[in-house]
Amino acid sequence: MSPLDISLADLIAHLDEELPDTDELARISEARLRAQTLSDLGDQLIDHYVSKAKQVGASWTEIGDAIGVSKQAAQQRHAPGPFERYTNLNRHSIVLAQEAARTHKHDSIGTEHLLLGLLGEPRGLAYEVLVAKTESEQRVRDAIAEALPPAGKKALRGHIAFRPESKEAIEQARRAAADLGHDWVGTEHSLLGLIRVEESPAARILRDLGFTSDELHETVKAEIANRLAARGN
Repeated sequence: MSPLDISLADLIAHLDEELPDTDELARISEARLRAQTLSDLGDQLIDHYVSKAKQVGASWTEIGDAIGVSKQAAQQRHAPGPFERYTNLNRHSIVLAQEAARTHKHDSIGTEHLLLGLLGEPRGLAYEVLVAKTESEQRVRDAIAEALPPAGKKALRGHIAFRPESKEAIEQARRAAADLGHDWVGTEHSLLGLIRVEESPAARILRDLGFTSDELHETVKAEIANRLAARGN
């Protein structure tokens, strides 16, 4: 049994089951996309425990030794980034956004991809808010599909850059968390960040679905307060 209880046979079986009518070349492309997603998740797993180690006082030399790289390489690789305070669910939504861009063969990650990522994480508060308002996950997916650019000709390898409006949405998510007095950045804050970038595709989608920035802010504020109160009981 592997450390994650995932075998190569499982991965092959899932891919074959999901793509029963495609040829082997198409499956190679899909396998590469899934391999990249697994790699991204692995990086986030390491980042999580690097952060934990720093919190208990581990030095960069010790962390580098644990990873198998130099102190300088460890510092450079794991320096605080834009997703430092993101929850695990929200980090996963970013991975899903990257995967969505690759799947559609787009050369950059737009706010519409970020919205797809949030919709792909049903455990997140953003998903609950989206579905509660629209009464249908498919309605949101259809709205995003209409706003997506045409598929590209070839999927990119390696890193896919964020568009300027996506970078702004990520910054706005951090600001939304700060505005609410939260020391974490969850999927709900990312949803607020998206609608705050008013001219972005995601903001237009959300407005067309009936959301407003102020209403969304109050909804998120109330839902989090309810959750915290429930934990206290």
